[in-house]
Amino acid sequence: MNWYMLTLVGADRPGITAAVTQALFDHGMNLGEASMLRLGGNFTMMLMVSGAVSAAAVEQALAGVSAEFGLKAHVDPIDGKLHEHIEPNLHIRVSGADRAGIVARVTGALAEAGLNILDLSSDVAGTGDKPVYIMQIEGVADADAETLLAAVAGLASEGVEISIQSMQTLLG
Repeated sequence: MNWYMLTLVGADRPGITAAVTQALFDHGMNLGEASMLRLGGNFTMMLMVSGAVSAAAVEQALAGVSAEFGLKAHVDPIDGKLHEHIEPNLHIRVSGADRAGIVARVTGALAEAGLNILDLSSDVAGTGDKPVYIMQIEGVADADAETLLAAVAGLASEGVEISIQSMQTLLG
């Protein structure tokens, strides 16, 4: 079985997920992990796809759906490392006046302190005149929350508020 990371982007509208997954199924492909979300009126999905097919065959299987929904598709060969999920042990919330560089500054300081980001989502709230950038991060680090807070403490003087909480995932 070959594994691919399939990325699709297009204007959001009903039926995209159903059409994409049906086309893949119809061509004998299976899904692994998936992430689908709406960003600024655009829909994006990343799917791990497997099958006894080439990358070109994955693109061809989606040609009709891509044309119908106006999607841009990209396919990359990957190692299909299923069942290697890493559980986050930290949750980080960042907010501040929206300005260039806030994500780079925060994530750079956290990376230097040893944080591996597993999931990051962000939104721009507030108003057009006073936008507020809000970012949620889940990650894993050997360092504790206090150590990571110290690493980003300098950003407070720039009007960025950061809170970090330890997480424990209960596995049954």
